[in-house]
This record gives sequence, structure tokens and C-alpha cells, in this order.
Amino acid sequence: MQNTPDARKIVSREEWLAARKALLAREKAETRLRDQVAAARAALPWVKVEKDYVFETPKGKKSLAELFGTRSQLVVYHFMLGPGWEAGCPGCSFLCDHLDGTLPHLNNHDVTLVAVSRAPLAEIERYKKRMGWKFPWVSSHGSDFNYDYHVSFTPEELASGAVFYNFTETPAENANDELPGLSCFYRDDAGDVFHTYSVYARGPEPLIGTYMILDLAPLGRNEEGTMNWMRRHDEYEDARSGNCCGSAAD
Repeated sequence: MQNTPDARKIVSREEWLAARKALLAREKAETRLRDQVAAARAALPWVKVEKDYVFETPKGKKSLAELFGTRSQLVVYHFMLGPGWEAGCPGCSFLCDHLDGTLPHLNNHDVTLVAVSRAPLAEIERYKKRMGWKFPWVSSHGSDFNYDYHVSFTPEELASGAVFYNFTETPAENANDELPGLSCFYRDDAGDVFHTYSVYARGPEPLIGTYMILDLAPLGRNEEGTMNWMRRHDEYEDARSGNCCGSAAD
């Protein structure tokens, strides 16, 4: 944990209420702006996916269109787990801890959510079992999918000095062979698939419910660097001791 910040100013209830109402006005403005951004996102034009991608799944090879299942919308989380990695990215793992509970709601709303990594399926399944996750997770090993959606980079790209990430040329020194992102697709009645949206870097952060709760807590995120305090959920001391879900009286 980070150090507790200097003591805050202590005021009367009346002064607190005035400050809180001033903040409320900003929060309402943020909500309205978020709604406007969501509307603009929904109005983005689409791009037809022309390339055939094949994924390894627990039920055999599937195309991108087949990953939708019976639904018309697909959300792909690009999970940083490369071939041969001992474990998945801690930040991606932090985000994906929040996914399982969303699945019934998303599925009922015509949305399929799936994680995709470049690691072979056996390596994905091993790490998924360790983490205790249930969400669908497939392998793009051997395909161009991760490269085409700009979350994986070849040694040649990294050696060139810059890679295309988050819609801009990014210095290779700030990149790795795998980076995080999220992409969305739509499948029409004819079976054609369209790429509708992608977001990178901190863009998928709203999926991390823990951060949203910490933003409400008295000390906020209380971190010196983004996610510098965070560990995989089985690596915290309380998790190792079996005391990770204690009562409020602990």
C-alpha cells in the first residue's frame, strides 16, 4: 500500500456540503460527456473484415464469425499472453477478474465476450485454470489476428524503432511484443463481419470495477504508478493465507 496522504482539511458539515455540491456539478457534467462520447462511439462507421482468421478453441478450430455463437455482437479482449509465457500479464489478469459476472447480462443483451491471446490453447487453458476464470478464451496462435489489430508486434517491428499502437506511431522502447486492447465486431444476417471499434492503453480501464470502487474510497487509487500495487489475485498475502474474504470485523 502507498503512504497515507497528509491529513485533509476538516470542516463543518455545512462547508462539506457546499464542496460536495460543487463536485456534484462536475460529476453530472462528466456523466453527460460520457453519454455524448458513447453516442459518438456508436455512430462510428464500420469496416468489413475481409481476412479469414482461425482460432483454436476448446471445441476445435473456429472462424471469427463462429466466435459470435448465436449473437450478432462480439467483444474481444486482447489478453497479453504470448507463446511460452509462464503467466498472463498482471494488468490483463486484473481486468479479467471482473468479466465472469458480466457474461449472463452480456449474453442476454446479444453480446458475446471472448478473450484472445497469441499463446497456444494449452497454455491459455493452464493459466485460466490457475485463475479460476470461466469466460471464453481462445488462441490466435499462428494467425495474423493480433498483428492486424495492433496488439502484437514482430521482432522486426520492434527493431524498427516504432510500432503502430493506439492509432499512432509509438516508440518501440515504450512497447513490448504484446500490448493490451479491446476490439468490437458485428455480424449481419448474411454472416459478414464488421470491425466497429477498438481501444488501447488505458481505454479498457472502465471494465476494471475495482478501480471504479477505489475512485470512491477516501484515499482513491492511492498508487504512485498505474497498477504498481496490483498483483494477480492469488499472489496477495491474504490470498495465500486463505484469508482474502474476511468479514468487516477482521
